[in-house]
Amino acid sequence: MPHSLHDVSAPAKLNLFLHVTGRRADGYHLLQSVFTLIDWVDTLHFETRAHRQHDGGLSREDLTTPLPADDLVLRAARALQTATGHAGGAHIAIAKHIPAQAGLGGGSSDAASTLLALNRLWKLKLSLEQLATIGLTLGADVPYFLHAAHAKQATAWVEGVGEHFIPLPADLEPTQLLPGHALLVVKPEAGLETAAIFRDPALKRDSFAATITGFAADPSVDSASLENPDRLERQESAQRRNFRKFLLEDSRNDLQPVAQRLCPGVTRALEWLSSLGLSGRMTGSGSAVFAWVPPDMHVRARFSSAAIAVPDQMQSRWCRSLDVHPLAHWA
Repeated sequence: MPHSLHDVSAPAKLNLFLHVTGRRADGYHLLQSVFTLIDWVDTLHFETRAHRQHDGGLSREDLTTPLPADDLVLRAARALQTATGHAGGAHIAIAKHIPAQAGLGGGSSDAASTLLALNRLWKLKLSLEQLATIGLTLGADVPYFLHAAHAKQATAWVEGVGEHFIPLPADLEPTQLLPGHALLVVKPEAGLETAAIFRDPALKRDSFAATITGFAADPSVDSASLENPDRLERQESAQRRNFRKFLLEDSRNDLQPVAQRLCPGVTRALEWLSSLGLSGRMTGSGSAVFAWVPPDMHVRARFSSAAIAVPDQMQSRWCRSLDVHPLAHWA
């Protein structure tokens, strides 16, 4: 039986759009979004420990950025112990690279990777559904990262309060829709608290609810299309064009106007991207923003030559979208 797991990845996510379509009676907001994973990752290491009365046998070591004493990693491990009655513990070391309060889902991803790793290390054999149920008690984004580790494609259409997922068909994956594109992600110095944005009275809460079935390949394509490859290809190409147009032009992040008012750094980051000829958008509840960079633009080469300087008090990173989760099939 293995006693350790090392170099366990926890990738960040981007919301390619985020619409608020309503609010439930219990106050939770109804959302629509497309989540995709990017190669900005935290790395975790796990070693089994004996259970101890005072701490449950759980401990954490911060290898980079200091984390709160009771962060989502420890809460995830403790929730797994509680749900299963497992008597063993674990020492968890984390190299934190994804910035906090950025809308990148770093804490939720760490929690999901912790559940996946300890489910394997402790030989619990919980199903994806059981892990997702535990994950939802830790945060609305945790189930997405768990499902992404189980799905053939990591990018998903997400609805509800964040608990309903529809994996995107392969031809609607960002790497297929935007071949060769890079992502430039920019994080202002200041972060944003999600709760502050959602309780703001100015937040738009009535966006029209789109549907993924309007873009995904139609399983009931008529026989004439199936017998005519050119016609079928034209139909599929139109679906890709429509979805690409929706993501880049017809959608938005409904949280962004409130975030820009609460955190001027969001506006400065977006203005900086615009000065480079890029169309930026905030991810999640911010404060990070991102832009797709076409392969025929020379922005990246200018970065490499130091012809472009990142403004003070901002962190930037070149990223790519991931087709699959680094822990694929762990669930």
